Parts: sequence; C-alpha cells; structure tokens
Amino acid sequence: MTASTSSGVKKVILLDIEGTVCPISFVKDVLFPYALRVLPETLEAQWDSPNFAKYKDAFPPEYRTSKDELAAHVRDLMDRDVKIAYMKSLQGYLWEEGYAAGDLKAPLFPDVPGKLSAWHKNGLKIIIYSSGSVPAQKLLFKHTNAEPSDLTPLISDWFDTVNAGLKTEPKSYRTIAESHPEVPAGQWLFLSDNSKEVEAAISAGMGSMAVRRPGNPEIPSEVLERLVIIDSFLSLGDSPDTVTSR
Repeated sequence: MTASTSSGVKKVILLDIEGTVCPISFVKDVLFPYALRVLPETLEAQWDSPNFAKYKDAFPPEYRTSKDELAAHVRDLMDRDVKIAYMKSLQGYLWEEGYAAGDLKAPLFPDVPGKLSAWHKNGLKIIIYSSGSVPAQKLLFKHTNAEPSDLTPLISDWFDTVNAGLKTEPKSYRTIAESHPEVPAGQWLFLSDNSKEVEAAISAGMGSMAVRRPGNPEIPSEVLERLVIIDSFLSLGDSPDTVTSR
C-alpha cells in the first residue's frame, strides 16, 4: 500500500494544511484563541450590522437570542473542537479582520513556499483540502510569512468538509478527483499528517504520503511500517515525473 500507490507521474499535489504546511500550534494556539479574544467586541460592535447578519443568522435560533448566548455557544464548540459549518464561517470572518490588521500571519514550514513555487512553475496543480473552511484556507495562504506573502496564485482549487466531505472517508477524495476529470486519481499525490486521511486517499486510488513535522503527534510504529513517511517537502521532486522519485 506504499510505493505502488505513491510512485509514478503525478500531476496534482493535494495538500492538508494543519500539521502539513504549517504547525498545528498556529491553529490551536494562535487562530482559535484570537477568535475567542475578539468575539465579544465583534458581537458588541456588529450585532445589528447587515454585514454580520449572515454569520449570526447561520446559528441555530436558540443561540441568536443574545450576544451572550451566541458567545457561550461558540466557546463550547471550540472547547470541544466541534467542526461545524456555521461556526467555521464565523471564525473565518473574525480571522479575516485579524489578517487584514496584520495581527495574524501564517507561519509556513521553511520548505513549503519554495516547493509550492517549484511545483507550480513545473506545471503541477496544487490543490488544498482542509477541515477549515475554504474562505479560511484562502486567508491563510494570502497572509503567510513567505516572500511574497500571498501564495494564493499558486493554488488551483480549494476543498473543505462542506464541498468534499469528511477527510477520513474515501468518497471525499473521489469527489475531489471527479472535479478534475482530466487527471486520473492515480496521478494525484495527497500529503497529510493524518494517517487515516492518507489511507482514505489511497483507498480512493490516489497516491499519498504521511508528513511528519515538529509538534505533530508521534506516528505509531505500525503506521510507519505501512505508509510512506516524509519529514519535508524537500524529499519530493519538482516536476510531474520526479515528484515521487527524487
């Protein structure tokens, strides 16, 4: 289940974000606390604003009765790490203001910007698939610590759990591949720190490798035996015919 599914010509690189292109700590220790910190003042200033209405109105009715009810519900969801569409949309809105103000900047792993540029230059499509909402994904890649900071021109498409499905289900990867029918599933390479996601992609016919990064949970020994593991994108080549054979 390793070399046979990860070798050969690859025309699309499908990337996870958290723990793969940037540290897990950025999401858990920076983005989530930032959203909680600015939520009360945002609710106070924008509760009746037409621009904020679409985010507030997406919440269940029982949580739209007051600012305190909505804020308490958001805190509960984040404490339990519940990934639900209306909460992720609100987080994205709060982060958008933080990125725009310069309070937030995504710390990519050092090997990521150069490799994304090389893949793009050599004709590989780069596509993102994350549990974070597509708007939040775009914000992250638009405001990075790279030079230039905006890497969104390198990205061909974006997928989340709303437009693709859960990341541990093979059918989600088939949905993504079917959206680009010009590229057979076997010519996709999915990179993620989550072994269950890697195995789901392999079950869908894609090539896939697990990414081991500083700060990620330790990969169990049985996973090390059955999956291809990389510690850096520099382990991969720059072109379709060398990306998995460097």
